[in-house]
Amino acid sequence: MDNSWRLGPAMGLSAEQSQLLMSLLLLLTHVQPGTGVAAPEHINYVPQLSNDTLAGRLTQSTFTLEQPLGQFHSHNISDLDTIWLVVALSNATQSFTAPWTNQDIPAPANFSQRGYYLTLRAKRGLYPGDQARGQLRVLRVGNDTHCQPTKIGCNHPLPGPGPYRVKFLVMNAEGPVAETKWSSDTHLQQAQALRAVPGPQSPGTVVIIAILSILLAVLLTALLAVLIYTCFNSCRSTSLSGPEETGSVRRYTTHHTFSTPAKGAS
Repeated sequence: MDNSWRLGPAMGLSAEQSQLLMSLLLLLTHVQPGTGVAAPEHINYVPQLSNDTLAGRLTQSTFTLEQPLGQFHSHNISDLDTIWLVVALSNATQSFTAPWTNQDIPAPANFSQRGYYLTLRAKRGLYPGDQARGQLRVLRVGNDTHCQPTKIGCNHPLPGPGPYRVKFLVMNAEGPVAETKWSSDTHLQQAQALRAVPGPQSPGTVVIIAILSILLAVLLTALLAVLIYTCFNSCRSTSLSGPEETGSVRRYTTHHTFSTPAKGAS
């Protein structure tokens, strides 16, 4: 600011003219080139992943950020302004354009076409400057499996391994108000198929494989012997009847006594 006041007298301007010049310069520095609209305030903050000890810090469809505590205390930001998290592919950050109305906000369903979307809507009251001791304050991106991807603000699971970059964007009814810097690249975990270890096997592995093969062969041989023995005994104990077999018939004498008629009886 001191150098700016020296600029006026050097140009032959009075104090009032120098003040007016500085006001114009400050206004121009906050206007987007070619639009005539004030550019969002730049917040010197880089979103960070949560610490390494947190379980689920990185998965195949989510990642966890530290909350931007105390980063939105600027006088240009009010308690009613909306704070969005912008999720983008790393190669789409250069083409990102901040939306000016709620209708322009991209949903996760537009991610494949635009390469970015907005999620995790909040107010600055949720990001206070102080954090209670022992309290964990994180944001899990892609954690909502039930919301519809066509819904604005849906925190839908991320579709691929990335890499992704994020930043926070503050908006009000008139458009963007402030934004943070982009984060560094974030790569999600990838599922890996099991593959055989290439190269020759160690001598210990060869010995173990040989022993297991011998034990398996002995076990199969014993099982086969038991089956043969059981079948042989079953066949010997079964008697078969043929046509050459004859049957014996015994005669039985009854014990009934019959009286004979007397001689001379008529």
